[in-house]
Amino acid sequence: MTHPLVKGVQLIMKKLVSGIVVGLLIIQMSVISTSAAAKKEAVKIPNSVLNITKENTYPNPTQDLPTLQPSELTEELISSSKVKIENPDLIRMLNETNVNSTPFAFGYRAVIYLGQWPLNYESTETSPNWEYQKINTNYYDNRGGKANYQIHYVQEAQKVVKGGLTAKVPQAEDVKKMMLLKAAEKLNLPLAFETVVGAGTKKDQYYNIPPKRLGYLYGYVPAVNEKGKVTYGEVYLMLKGNKKMIVVKNVTSQGIGAWIPVQDYVSFGFVATERPR
Repeated sequence: MTHPLVKGVQLIMKKLVSGIVVGLLIIQMSVISTSAAAKKEAVKIPNSVLNITKENTYPNPTQDLPTLQPSELTEELISSSKVKIENPDLIRMLNETNVNSTPFAFGYRAVIYLGQWPLNYESTETSPNWEYQKINTNYYDNRGGKANYQIHYVQEAQKVVKGGLTAKVPQAEDVKKMMLLKAAEKLNLPLAFETVVGAGTKKDQYYNIPPKRLGYLYGYVPAVNEKGKVTYGEVYLMLKGNKKMIVVKNVTSQGIGAWIPVQDYVSFGFVATERPR
């Protein structure tokens, strides 16, 4: 028969353990909730910026870059590297690599040079510029009018807006892909290094020009300014017996920036004035 004092201690210990478990569960749920909220967090789009996907007379191709899944061998090779490898084109090449192991590979050694590659890109700043490039001006002179005149956006000519890197770097296309992927991870916006707004694109949002005023409605294509650091290195595939590994030599890093337009969005600015602008 258990002593009453022992029973009391056991009861207290059960309550303590139960309390600790509940507390840990609450903390874990809080962390998961915070993490999920952070992933879903999107940039706040101003009211002056409107989506024109349906209205655009030029159908822009989507620029979604799916994250390439490494094969089992590629995963093994990437994990063996002391330098992080994120370049989609390098991962694709490694996915196409096939190395057969043999039980008689004792003493076998080979080093294969795969070339110099941009290995990874680390983002330090991602910020939108809602008036990156002016693409259109709609104008009406209401100085002789006696009532408000309503004006709305009509794209007068087709405009092609291009982004790009802010400096010359080796293998620029690979760098642009990695920067686009990182910017898209941080901002919930359709990004592309080129976007087109077709002639005749309209938006039925009206702006009032008072009497005795000139009205100007400006249209801009927004863009994202992406800044960070790209890391380069010479990549070698080393085979030693049954072991396979990636060795990276002559590693260098440099700062890089890029402007990446926001696809199928237009930012509007309206001005009513007494004098021509």
